[in-house]
Amino acid sequence: MGVGGVKFPADQDISSRTVAFLRHLGHDAVRVSERLPSNAPDATILALALDEGRIVLTQDMDFTGLIATSGRNAPSLLVLRLGSPHVERVNEVLQAVLAGVEEALPGGAIVSGVDDERVRVRRLPIQ
Repeated sequence: MGVGGVKFPADQDISSRTVAFLRHLGHDAVRVSERLPSNAPDATILALALDEGRIVLTQDMDFTGLIATSGRNAPSLLVLRLGSPHVERVNEVLQAVLAGVEEALPGGAIVSGVDDERVRVRRLPIQ
């Protein structure tokens, strides 16, 4: 991604410590609550990501359906599905996963099934 890394709005289910970790790695990460009300609907979060050229970081699978059925190639989505909710584990997995998928995200992708064993990258739009 070059200077500034990946731009993320992190959904409410992502720890502020993970947002700080992403910033430390050079990414432009913000919590959704820094831009929108804490009860903002998923569609509003997607609109924010689209407007600001950000990749949604979440643990909420509902975003996958919204993006897949939209027919659009943006915004990209990174969905974490981890066996351990501990921040340290989340940060470790994110750092490793981003190294492998960072180039796919700007072109439009859903990176899902990010778990302890595999990562699935699906290009947008979903056919």
